[in-house]
Amino acid sequence: MTATTRSAGFRPVLLLTGAYAALSVLTLAVIVLFRHHPALVTDAVWVRATLVVASSLLTFAFARSAARGARKGLLRLRIVSAVMLVAIVVIVALPGLFPLWLRVEQGVCGLLLLAVTVLITRRRSR
Repeated sequence: MTATTRSAGFRPVLLLTGAYAALSVLTLAVIVLFRHHPALVTDAVWVRATLVVASSLLTFAFARSAARGARKGLLRLRIVSAVMLVAIVVIVALPGLFPLWLRVEQGVCGLLLLAVTVLITRRRSR
């Protein structure tokens, strides 16, 4: 399989991880805009959003690496996407720790990562 073919086959994963990164960065921007509204933006929201932005950018970088054929990139993508998916499920399930709007945003991120996880797991089984 050539690098171009591999990259084309990874296009959905790249789009999903790119959307996850974009949504995460956008969320952090919204947090900055609403930083003076303590009911919407708590210290926990700042911490969570910062961690999610960092992990989403790493996830996208690992997806790009995997698309170029790097086995370590694919392994890292599998690990990070699975760990973040579990963390998101916990965040969404825990009542009261985060405002509803962030839990909804995290649910969307979780759906994106679930799709990534399914796609890269299917690739492995082939």
